[in-house]
Amino acid sequence: MFYGYLPMILSGLKVTLSVAFASLVVASALGLVGAVAKVYGSGLARGAATAYTTVVRALPDLLVMLVVFYGGQIMLNRFGERVGWGYVDVDPFLAGTSTLGFIFGAYLTETFRGAILSVPAGQIEAAFSCGLRRRQVLRFILVPQMMRHAIPGLTNNWLVMLKATALVSIIGLDDMVHRADLASAATREPFTFYALIGLIYLSVTTISVVIFQLVERRFSRGVKTLGAT
Repeated sequence: MFYGYLPMILSGLKVTLSVAFASLVVASALGLVGAVAKVYGSGLARGAATAYTTVVRALPDLLVMLVVFYGGQIMLNRFGERVGWGYVDVDPFLAGTSTLGFIFGAYLTETFRGAILSVPAGQIEAAFSCGLRRRQVLRFILVPQMMRHAIPGLTNNWLVMLKATALVSIIGLDDMVHRADLASAATREPFTFYALIGLIYLSVTTISVVIFQLVERRFSRGVKTLGAT
């Protein structure tokens, strides 16, 4: 079936999922930092976070990836020439994950910002008045409550980012799409392999939706119980 290329493509799925998960970690970290900067930061921090989200969300993902991969490699090697390094070849996996994380960090900044603003300000003020430090407030009060509001937006961004992983094939990463390209070129059956890729993406996104729904129910369990009483 599939001319014997199915194991190769499924092996490429591991690369695709690795890129997606690594990108989610980067995006979540940037999004949380950006959201905190927008809500609680100084004027300079708010301005930087606003510029970041505005510029990144206005540019096509493909353009940003090409600029980071090729432009970043040029800048890195020019810097390397000055400090005496040899030629540096940017790893496609690192370039792909950092670029996707950078892009979707801008979207998650707005997701997390809205979630933070959904937490009653009185609870934050009460926590500080009880002597809790900023880190404790974030860990025990703000983050647990904001996650309940952030999960729907986080789900949508994860699904879009999962599909956007197909872009990493253009920078030479041997992912599922790249392997499907090789298989379709060898067999001259592009529809067969691209349809297979579509079914795999559909399966992964469906499983992701189910998992995020379970997570959302977990975070909303106490709220529902409170509402019922």
